Amino acid sequence: MITIKTEEEIKLLKIAGNIVYQTHQYLKDKLEPGMTTNEIDKLAHDFIISQGATPSFLGYEGFPNATCISVNDEVVHGIPSNKVIKKGDVVSIDIGACYKGYHGDSAWTYYIGKNIKSDIQRLMEGTKEALYAGLRQVKEGNRISDISKAIESVANKYHLSIVRELVGHGVGKSVHEDPDVPNYDTGFKGPMLKAGMVIAIEPMLNLGTRFVVLEDNDWTVSTYDGKPSAHYEHTVLVTKDGYEILTGE
Repeated sequence: MITIKTEEEIKLLKIAGNIVYQTHQYLKDKLEPGMTTNEIDKLAHDFIISQGATPSFLGYEGFPNATCISVNDEVVHGIPSNKVIKKGDVVSIDIGACYKGYHGDSAWTYYIGKNIKSDIQRLMEGTKEALYAGLRQVKEGNRISDISKAIESVANKYHLSIVRELVGHGVGKSVHEDPDVPNYDTGFKGPMLKAGMVIAIEPMLNLGTRFVVLEDNDWTVSTYDGKPSAHYEHTVLVTKDGYEILTGE
């Protein structure tokens, strides 16, 4: 069921979203070669707690950590471990924070190092552009499919493939609510957007094939061909004439 949030709920969602944003800002300057994904996860966990919130993902359907950290060919749901990040790695960090029962959710992809290869730059720029193209379609009266088509158009422009098994979603008292927000044109218009809805838009685009595999840990989704993937996500509030990003400045 799609819910329209009250003014009080929106206030709490804004706080939760800002905590997620601040966590990303805190982490991005600390990422460097030689760190383990466990170390990054602990930094995020402790920061979220320090802000009076709790990590949304910790214990969610049994997930063991505060964040999902996916490296290179891992698309989403990478479980933090003793894996060491190194120069040239593509690292996607998905963060959720729960404040007084309401969630914020945002993922961002980071490049470790300075001399980025042209194909990795295309992957990251294209996926981020796809996110904002989707966001520009958010306003009361538009359909979910308007978001999906905009994302797909940018993915095609950058010659990137779209993961179809994973989608964006509503956000509220649960970190995953209705409606689903696909990143490609499914052929269906989908629900109409209404002011007060809160949704997470999150293109997951691959440098190679769109096909993915589920790893043996039953969480991590990786590209079938082993090529890198990128993931960008914002939680947004639908307004009468547009949108407000809850997980950004």
